[in-house]
Amino acid sequence: MLQRLAASRSKWRDTIINTRRWLHSGDSQAAQSYTARKNSWFSPTILVLGFIPVFTFALGTWQMQRLQWKVALIDELQEKLHREPIFLPKRVNLSVVPEFVYRRVLLRGRWDHKHSMLLGPRVREGSHGYHVVTPLIRSDGSTVLVDRGFVAKEFADADTFERGETGEIVVLGMLRTSHTRNSFTPDNKPTEGTWYWADVDAMADYAGGEAKNVQPVFVEQIYEGSSQDATLRLSKGIPLGRAASVDVRNAHLSYVITWFSLSAFTTAMLVRLVLKRRAQNHHRPLPRQ
Repeated sequence: MLQRLAASRSKWRDTIINTRRWLHSGDSQAAQSYTARKNSWFSPTILVLGFIPVFTFALGTWQMQRLQWKVALIDELQEKLHREPIFLPKRVNLSVVPEFVYRRVLLRGRWDHKHSMLLGPRVREGSHGYHVVTPLIRSDGSTVLVDRGFVAKEFADADTFERGETGEIVVLGMLRTSHTRNSFTPDNKPTEGTWYWADVDAMADYAGGEAKNVQPVFVEQIYEGSSQDATLRLSKGIPLGRAASVDVRNAHLSYVITWFSLSAFTTAMLVRLVLKRRAQNHHRPLPRQ
């Protein structure tokens, strides 16, 4: 009887000891789990937010390089524009035309009005109309294309283009290349006399092509008269040429400011979020032992 009682007490003692060990082991695991959670301030949100400042900073750097390139290009074109005008040679080497873009040139010849083309629609100071492109038959026998300038829509009639400029004339203009066509610009329809963008090769073919010694060379006529005379020309439907200026678009500075501002803003958000997460984990109460 005493032996059975002793054995029973020993069994209960072992059970209590094992229960205490199990509870202690559970507390230790909970503490370890809490400790791991305490240091887990990193999350997918922080990963994404950490990528954005790097990406936007890279874009800002790229736009800064583009800005420097564009400023250098505009300076180069301005320097070309202010050089003394030169007479365009009889045969133009088309491969070097891009090197002479915005260079002022002189042309002597007479207009081929029957092959005039209306390029547009275009807008000038709120008035809708077209640019008149007319082949100029030069004194040496070759022909080039000249954008003579703007006429209002109500004067889109070939008869008005001949006023004031008959016989042999001298034209001052800037050498240009074909316009860049965007995805929204419709196709030209030469057979219908519809030209939405300056496709120099197609225009040269329309004016007679190689058979008529028409070169695919495009010149924009420069107007250097007074504003009163410009108003008079427009009122009579006489094409008004462009000003001698470089019209290359340069919006890279605004892009630089935008991307660097986004980079700074998202960096501040990232730092604030990390500090907040770490503070929350630091002040979280420890589990009971």
